[in-house]
Amino acid sequence: MLHRVNTCLHLQPFPDGGGTLAQTTRETSFIDKMKKTGKNIVVFYGSQTGTAEEFANRLAKDAHRYGMKGMSADPEEYDMSELSRLPEIENSLAIFCMATYGEGDPTDNSQDFYDWLQEGDADFTGVKYTVFALGNKTYEHYNAMGKYVDQRLAELGAQRIFDLGMGDDDGNLEEDFVSWREQFWPAVCEHFGVEATGEESSIRQYELKVHSDLNMNKIYTGELGRLKSFENQKPPFDSKNPFLAPVTVNRKLNKAGDRHLMHLELDITGSKIRYESGDHVAVYPINDSVIVNRIGEVLGVDLDTPLSHVCAVVRITEAVSFMTMLIFPDTLFLISQALYQSWVLDSCRNILAILEDFPSLRPPIDHLCELLPRLQARYYSIASSSKVHPNSIHICAVVVEYKTKTGRVNKGVATNWLKNKMPADNGHKATVPMYIRKSQFRLPFKSSNPVIMIGPGTGIAPFMGFVQERSWLKEQGKEVGETVLYYGCRHKNEDFLYQEELDEFEKTGVLTALNVAFSRDQADKVQKQTKLAILCLKCCSDY
Repeated sequence: MLHRVNTCLHLQPFPDGGGTLAQTTRETSFIDKMKKTGKNIVVFYGSQTGTAEEFANRLAKDAHRYGMKGMSADPEEYDMSELSRLPEIENSLAIFCMATYGEGDPTDNSQDFYDWLQEGDADFTGVKYTVFALGNKTYEHYNAMGKYVDQRLAELGAQRIFDLGMGDDDGNLEEDFVSWREQFWPAVCEHFGVEATGEESSIRQYELKVHSDLNMNKIYTGELGRLKSFENQKPPFDSKNPFLAPVTVNRKLNKAGDRHLMHLELDITGSKIRYESGDHVAVYPINDSVIVNRIGEVLGVDLDTPLSHVCAVVRITEAVSFMTMLIFPDTLFLISQALYQSWVLDSCRNILAILEDFPSLRPPIDHLCELLPRLQARYYSIASSSKVHPNSIHICAVVVEYKTKTGRVNKGVATNWLKNKMPADNGHKATVPMYIRKSQFRLPFKSSNPVIMIGPGTGIAPFMGFVQERSWLKEQGKEVGETVLYYGCRHKNEDFLYQEELDEFEKTGVLTALNVAFSRDQADKVQKQTKLAILCLKCCSDY
């Protein structure tokens, strides 16, 4: 369904997948679903930002080019123990697109699957699979989740039919995926004894249905799962059922300069939400109304018209312009990867900019929306301690805004949306859909252990929570070890975040030492790295 609610451009298949608006009980058996729909390939995704989900959708569509039928699936929504039943379907295959989050952790939607794999002793004999991993090699636990799933499935008896793919976001994740995929499908054909159909047409998963007379109370308006869940809130709150937290504080942190650094406080009173210092708060933003409305104008569509996508496979065989291929990266790579890199990526052109710069490019709105992923949650390190603020979650963030090579100004979706979430005194509360993402980033269990923290700019956020907690422990009469903070920013008089609070913590002895560096104030450009090097030498002799 395409609709404009709070200016959020959105397309969402209806719950029963048949173009109706009635809510039904979710089917948890992916095996039964595959049998009913004639599918023999299932592509599971563990996705935090939407990339793994996008790759899974593309692989599911690919299957049709080889006389097979695929579906993408969220492991959180299905009974994954049924994987052992996959051999019941002829020529069946399970593909896993698994992203690694944080310090080698599974994504939110694959956490239960990961736990089950660790604890279970299933027999996957006869199950055929392959894995594509998504990660960033600059992290210590590079592609840990993909590697684990690949190894564990083999240990449980499943047959790997193609080598583990490794996608590196520090390089070019898209290139890594396309390269792996180009080798993967020929291997599948050889294994199952099938051949490509030769059809290079675009595969559609849905067909459009326009609704003229609908009860507007039955239309989704941005809810992540249950219809009307934003009006009738019920715990527990999580990624599929976020809590609408009122914004009680929204203030600018920097005193001057052309940037906007902000501190927000979200009220979680009565939500039963619990968090710990070091956790992340996930927020669901919506798109800028200016961009949404402009897309509607460019494409000549009424964004208030309810649309639904009926689950089906539709082949689009009509000729498409070259620039349409920009929306289909796979096709573009066959033509000019360099042009895509320079004209789209390096120039930071979003969908609207592409449409504006190529007037001949006017894809159907439902086609465009099928390709646009749902906005994903944005994660921020919580800048408060639940010991001090049990009913409030603090966010520290910098508003993203920059000029592109085309002269346009691009704005970060989430930070600009948060910037405008001001507390109101007219009875209307500005709210933020949110939930808590648990982290492994923690203070030492023993409060007497010394702590060294290095937080440049808004990277100070989790350490504000840590310092607050150490202060609280000290007030409780606990023995608290040395607490040292290294902080750096550009200018002391412009963007020294939380200066008053940090000075007070140092004055009261909560901070044993507050070491600061201002990169654009000092002639010798004192950098945090220099101070850290000296600190490391000292640590070697002192501890």
